[in-house]
Amino acid sequence: MCSQKAKEGFQAEPAQLVEKEIKAFVRTSLLNRLSDTDSQIIFDEPLVQFADGDDPIFADYKAVVAPIHLTPREALAQAYSKNPEDMPARISVISWILPLAEKIRESNRGEKLAPTRLWSHSRWYGEKFNDAVREHVVELLIAKGYLAVAPALQPYFKRDSNERGRYSNWSERHIAYAAGHGTFSLSDALITERGIAHRCGSVVTDLVLPASLRTAKSRLSNCLFYVGVSCKACINRCPAGAITENGHDKIKCRAYMNEDIGYLKKEYDVSVAGCGLCQTKVPCEFRNPTKNLKKKAE
Repeated sequence: MCSQKAKEGFQAEPAQLVEKEIKAFVRTSLLNRLSDTDSQIIFDEPLVQFADGDDPIFADYKAVVAPIHLTPREALAQAYSKNPEDMPARISVISWILPLAEKIRESNRGEKLAPTRLWSHSRWYGEKFNDAVREHVVELLIAKGYLAVAPALQPYFKRDSNERGRYSNWSERHIAYAAGHGTFSLSDALITERGIAHRCGSVVTDLVLPASLRTAKSRLSNCLFYVGVSCKACINRCPAGAITENGHDKIKCRAYMNEDIGYLKKEYDVSVAGCGLCQTKVPCEFRNPTKNLKKKAE
């Protein structure tokens, strides 16, 4: 049990301490290495931001994502078998972005039909490491005397499908958007200040944290295509033809990964091979490509 003094000390600079702890874990954990590739680092230093757990945007996700999408308050309550109204008055969300290392991104740039072994291993083992980050943050907060949950690790986390494709009841991309990490792209991914090649994670807690600002003018304003620049790089990179000027066809994308390149799972010895061609050799691979445009406009 955490002492009251220790809890008060953590409360003095909670955002800085949480961010520092996540960055240290990513920097030092051996799980952030690919053991069969001379200990190649999977992720560079993470981006960490926060959201108010009662921000109205989370209720909007029941229409934007799916009716089953949980609000942070619902996610925390379910984890503790409580009603949402019985949760503490203030709820916060910790959201992080794990940018893929340069060597991993570079390996996929020359591919036209399928991902490299290095990319697929980073996708599979990288998400396992993301789970370790989730567990670490939850354990840290609970040890300090707070309620905490990583919804993506809970038994209630689930995925389903509709006419638009697969979705879940806790979308890490949408959580990251709510925390101000970036905006969505033509390919449906999230373009952050470190680009589009990354993994997202989050934890809900009753530790009160200052909400990060959402500075983007719209949910699409980091994408060159949507700000009027003639960029169709992700369209040209997609071997499935799943990206067009109308957006991302999740059903066609998933079919390509399961049926056309599904054989890679056995060849690469992973359960998810991924693809990621639309995340490499594109202007938004490792940066926000509209940043320079914004500076010129100013």
